[in-house]
Amino acid sequence: FLRFFEKGLAYRKEAPVKWCPNDQTVLANEQVIDGHCERCGAEVEAKSLTQWFFKITAYADALLDEMDLLEDWPERVLTMQRNWIGRSHGARVVFRVEGSGEELPVFTTRPDTLFGATFFVLAPEHPLVPSLVAGSEHEVAVADYVRHASARSAVEREAKEKDGVFTGRFAVNPVNGESIPIWVADYVLMEYGTGAIMAVPAHDERDHAFAELYGLEISQVVAPADGSEPEDGGAFVAHSDDEVLVNSGPFSGLPAPEGKQAITAWLAERELGEATIGYRLRDWLLSRQRYWGCPIPIVHCDACGVVPVPDDRLPVLLPEVEDYLPKGRSPLAAAEDWVATTCPSCGGPASRETDTMDTFVDSSWYFIRYCDPANDQEPFSREVADFWMPINQYIGGIEHAVLHLMY
Repeated sequence: FLRFFEKGLAYRKEAPVKWCPNDQTVLANEQVIDGHCERCGAEVEAKSLTQWFFKITAYADALLDEMDLLEDWPERVLTMQRNWIGRSHGARVVFRVEGSGEELPVFTTRPDTLFGATFFVLAPEHPLVPSLVAGSEHEVAVADYVRHASARSAVEREAKEKDGVFTGRFAVNPVNGESIPIWVADYVLMEYGTGAIMAVPAHDERDHAFAELYGLEISQVVAPADGSEPEDGGAFVAHSDDEVLVNSGPFSGLPAPEGKQAITAWLAERELGEATIGYRLRDWLLSRQRYWGCPIPIVHCDACGVVPVPDDRLPVLLPEVEDYLPKGRSPLAAAEDWVATTCPSCGGPASRETDTMDTFVDSSWYFIRYCDPANDQEPFSREVADFWMPINQYIGGIEHAVLHLMY
């Protein structure tokens, strides 16, 4: 952990988590069933907490590119991992909230369809949602929708029928200056892109279903080069390999690939967007507010800030506690004698980090310990590990494809 911290690969930030109000602890996605805690059945809530992360996204390209070296791996495992990382080329496009000018950036792989963006959608967890509706007639309805939607796992949200709630606010489409309504809908995830999308219902199935449900505008902006008409009369037009832009102002008539480049360049000139690469992969949230788990070797000092525990003071051992049940915070926070410490940097009073690492951290490396189980000086000897590793075959099942094998 400390080596990662020194390199900027372990860091803290505020993030939405799934919270069980009964068990008073954070839940992983797989511990949420139909919006309820799998252990006690309580309805799960969304909560914003400052969390520790490992920056696995710094290795997204290496993980993808080096899959070519895994010649003997099953192709379906590699496909799952490629999809999990989800590298895609596109553009970052800046919409603005009408009336305030606040920026709403989106990532899109299809900047050529910008003229067809007829509404805008935010994920329920998007940090701008509360301020957009604050004090408005839509505030209660939006807050209620956000509370229920945020409790569902990503898998559940993607599988259910699309629905959402209008915020009462509008965004300005940067290519044509048109005002488009801003909605909150759970088919948009904070885990992908910016947690916001420009909805193009004429050419995206999910956006089309949403627009049909709520009677929103549908505008065709790409068409097959041969001029053929869609079977349903234009409500939805599937993408084709040879499509050209239509109803797209000065870009109409361009083949879609050229349209992507031309519109992206036009946005860049006006500082409204730029070409970029997006990833589905997100940094690894590793902190948990519970007793079991490895203590995070960090102290917090009013004078020095976040300070790592020196190597010669490791390991940080869990204190003996009588009550290890969480009560809205880590049970370690109640161990006041353990929490109170001195700053390794200035020697002044400081407090220990009370979050622990998810056991996923241990299960991502513990197999190497089997190479050197009697070593009482280090987790394992590099020399011994180099002799025994890498293993010839990992037996664990397909469910490990995008979990242990990658992280």
